[in-house]
Amino acid sequence: MTSRSFAIALGLALLAATPVPAYPQQYPTRPVRLIVPYSPGGASDNIARIVMPRLGEALGQTIVIDNRPGGAGSIGRDLAAKAAPDGYTILSTDAPHAINVHLLRKMPYDSIKDFTTITTTATSPMNEHSESR
Repeated sequence: MTSRSFAIALGLALLAATPVPAYPQQYPTRPVRLIVPYSPGGASDNIARIVMPRLGEALGQTIVIDNRPGGAGSIGRDLAAKAAPDGYTILSTDAPHAINVHLLRKMPYDSIKDFTTITTTATSPMNEHSESR
């Protein structure tokens, strides 16, 4: 191997070893699905329909609200637990998410391991001063 071909080979090897910056993909590139595990018209659905258009504007993408009622919310939660963990399926949930594990004999998902909390969307106070008469 001549010194010229060695220099060319070395230059190509160094060029191939040069790191190329990886640019993050844009998110979201398609509509995001929000699973509401209750019927349309309820409190959870109403909150989603008020908040999600603003999130859609901020993300520059459509948020599709997918109501999946039944099983005290466990049908919708199971659907969310089995969705690809790619950020395109979000679950709107509430207290029964933590309570159902103690009330239902067999759960199709793990309330702790199968979900990641993103944020609190809304809270509602319980009436501490109400009395049964």
